[in-house]
Amino acid sequence: MSDRPDTYDVIVLGAGPVGENVVGRVVAGGLTAAIVEKRLAGGECSYYACIPSKALLRPMDLAAEVGRMPGLSLGPVDAAAVLARRDEAIGHLDDAEQVGWIESVPAALFRGHGRLAGPRRVEVTGPDGGVRTLTARHAVVVATGSTPSVPDVPGLRAARPWTNREATTAREIPRRLVVIGGGVVACEMAQALRFLGAAATVMLVRGRRLLGRTEPFAGGLVAASLRDAGIDVRFGESVARVERPAPGGPVTVHTTSGARLEADEILVATGREPAVRDIGLETVGLSPGGPLEVGDDLRVTAVPEGWLYAAGDVNGRNLLTHMGKYQARVCGDVIVARAKGRPEDAPGLRAVADALGPPQVIFTDPQVAAVGRTEEQARAEGFPVRVVEYDIGNVSGAYLLGDGYTGRAKAVVDEEHRILLGVTFVGPGVGELLHAATVAVTARVPLDRLWHAVPAFPTVSEIWLRLLEEYGL
Repeated sequence: MSDRPDTYDVIVLGAGPVGENVVGRVVAGGLTAAIVEKRLAGGECSYYACIPSKALLRPMDLAAEVGRMPGLSLGPVDAAAVLARRDEAIGHLDDAEQVGWIESVPAALFRGHGRLAGPRRVEVTGPDGGVRTLTARHAVVVATGSTPSVPDVPGLRAARPWTNREATTAREIPRRLVVIGGGVVACEMAQALRFLGAAATVMLVRGRRLLGRTEPFAGGLVAASLRDAGIDVRFGESVARVERPAPGGPVTVHTTSGARLEADEILVATGREPAVRDIGLETVGLSPGGPLEVGDDLRVTAVPEGWLYAAGDVNGRNLLTHMGKYQARVCGDVIVARAKGRPEDAPGLRAVADALGPPQVIFTDPQVAAVGRTEEQARAEGFPVRVVEYDIGNVSGAYLLGDGYTGRAKAVVDEEHRILLGVTFVGPGVGELLHAATVAVTARVPLDRLWHAVPAFPTVSEIWLRLLEEYGL
């Protein structure tokens, strides 16, 4: 690589969904852009997270749906076929299509490790070790995402455990699996891998419930489903030490209760941390750690002159792909407005949705779909709260989806303003109900107005009518 300077209006570190959206917005606004990526263009979501995990979970979801319908039957799962389709979904870990999109924007893609090298400067170390220096006229955006965190447990790192990356791209399904964690990745992948052949699956959950950031009933219903599927869920249990004498061989997990578990693989799903190490933060006066604190305009607050931005997981606001993409659109539009000398305080130029409680779907069986504040969060923030709940299985549309359809809905209401602060649905297929709730929460739609949004019969969306009736409308 040449060491001559290259100048662009905007330089983006990270070519995942967030970085790509920033580039798309700034180029559409008339600016030039470069994007730096040392791995696959398209990022974690495309190859190791959202896309492959859902490709693995969808067959399980369909099998459960068929199983609820009398007169239908499903034979043994063809794990090889499921993995093959997963491979298609992630482009066989080939990013040619994503590279083509970046070039069509058009934007310049630099392969290599990008580091800040002072204000508005980025050094890119390529695969051959050569260094190219890039200079930004207006902005540098950090969109490097996050990486799995591995607890400091004796022997765990040496055992080379799976993280989401190995679990979602597995070539073979381990027969014996130990999962550490009780969050989204732990629940989704434990269930998917059990469905595909991990006959002896044990989950070690340090806390007392699953999915701790959701309403308690959500984790309870998911835990019951995991156990019904044959997964051994152990609460209040942590790992004391791990042994794996031979690389790739069997692994022994010793727990804090004294249990000894033998497994073929161990999956660590205990959280993620911002990927901001070794990106040169110290060269602009920042600590090498993260997350990077930003305002609603996505500018890093601790950097003078407002040229450095951070969008997505790196700022710690919401570790969700769709929220990162939302931030990226706001970020790109703010950069364009500033570069063009236009007002930058328009409503669309602030990431206000972050504070409302992001929408999220957890693709377990049953699904968990939630937006806004939980009851606990709303009460802690001092809202005058009233809660209404209803069993989704009692809605006519649910009965038509098969025998044994169970689920629950909960709405958290601000009694002073009579608006929704949060909504949670748990049940098969409830992810499709979420956007209506997101609109209601984000737009602060009064309940008296929602009463006139009539759900179609017979659909599961009639749950809205039942919740409003429970409230007393």
